[in-house]
Amino acid sequence: MRRVLVTGASGFVGRAALAALRARGYEIHGVARAAADVDVDVWHAADFLDSASAERVVRAAEASHLLHLAWTTAHGRYWSDPANLAWARATLHVVELFAERGGVRAVMCGSCAQYDWATSTIGPSGLLHEASTPRRPASLYGAAKQATSDLLVAWSRTVGLSAAVALLFFPYGPFEKQGRLVPSVARHLLAGEAAPISAGTQIRDFIHVADCGAALAALVDSDVSGSVNIGSGRGSSVADVATTIAGILDREELLRIGALPADESGHAAVADVTRLRDELGFVPRYDLGGGLRDAVDFWRLRTS
Repeated sequence: MRRVLVTGASGFVGRAALAALRARGYEIHGVARAAADVDVDVWHAADFLDSASAERVVRAAEASHLLHLAWTTAHGRYWSDPANLAWARATLHVVELFAERGGVRAVMCGSCAQYDWATSTIGPSGLLHEASTPRRPASLYGAAKQATSDLLVAWSRTVGLSAAVALLFFPYGPFEKQGRLVPSVARHLLAGEAAPISAGTQIRDFIHVADCGAALAALVDSDVSGSVNIGSGRGSSVADVATTIAGILDREELLRIGALPADESGHAAVADVTRLRDELGFVPRYDLGGGLRDAVDFWRLRTS
């Protein structure tokens, strides 16, 4: 049986990836700082920023595959968190340990923040392509992810390790951090409260977390190398997402568009999904409306 070591297994994206890897028949070893109620075969409570803990877990797991999701994710802080540097170092160390123990396939979780989002660079469509769009991150988070991605891909070629970097766009859905767009709007409206957002003109590629997890599992279960965008390939404005949630709940009158400061991080960011579709054969299960309805149902149960 193939065995996969998943770091960040208790996180928002990690939970979804576990279910998809299970469906593909993997024996799963999960890692996070504290044990969680997730579907794994073996749980390892460890902090991978500690090199000794990382070595202990990698040695114990003896995994053939690695899905590395762990990174700093504190909402609102991760863009400039100094811990990005520590996670860059830790990621390279973990992959090196994994290869030394006979691992054959490693996938690192990157981010669309590794791209240059400037409209002057990518045009009004905001379409981001792995091979042709410049990688000029505007944040420490994006820069750390990009530097780590470059080193991982270059080093893997020298040692014969199959490796890929998943560039995640904007996942949403069950277990998302409550301060983010979809849960914030849904929870306010479910409570009968006004839901403030920005003007919401920025276009983003929103992908349901179950689809995100399934795409990650497909990438792990392949020999596709280099960077692969993980998105829906469709752009939606933040305002449209919030309006759709309000419509699902029939509480449009409580939505306050323009009540928060505008987002200055570029107008559009949409995944070119050619590699995801053609090389991995992946097609998302959820459209935006169905995915948002699923997310609202999750938060309805959590707030009832």
